[in-house]
Amino acid sequence: MTRTSVWIGLAFAGAMLAIALVSRAGAPTTAGGSAGEAAAERLNLEFTLKDAQGQDVSLASFAGKPLVINLWATWCPPCRLETPQLVDLYARFRARGVTIVGVSTDDTPEAVRAFADEFKVDYPMLVGLNEDDFLAAMGYEGSLPMTVFVRADGTVAHRMIGIATTSSWERRILSLF
Repeated sequence: MTRTSVWIGLAFAGAMLAIALVSRAGAPTTAGGSAGEAAAERLNLEFTLKDAQGQDVSLASFAGKPLVINLWATWCPPCRLETPQLVDLYARFRARGVTIVGVSTDDTPEAVRAFADEFKVDYPMLVGLNEDDFLAAMGYEGSLPMTVFVRADGTVAHRMIGIATTSSWERRILSLF
């Protein structure tokens, strides 16, 4: 096998991997498996996290209305790309009762404050650093960004790993009603 053939093979394999990853990004995972299975998963909101100012925020205070929990980190390029999109979606859907909550998985309150200032985030920003029980309850397994869409009745409608188009976000948010 020639050196050129090896490089072409590696390039092809890399392209296939990239296509697989991009097609997975933004793809929802379903809560409760396929249609017709047992009742949908109820999300545990019995957690209290600190906001970027150090104040306690009970996630249970968001119960009873549609909720979008976005897990992110300041160092995550896709998270930085989707934050302006989330700011816009919050402005458009909060009048309908939707709350978006950003939870940084591993940043300090200072870093969360700086990020929120930089991106002019006006939805609640919480600190998930050292909150392993909370992250596990969300289904977080290390991939960012990750978003959990929760209906007003507390059941999970979707879990999404990666970034998505605005129309995809809109469809998922509208499915909460």
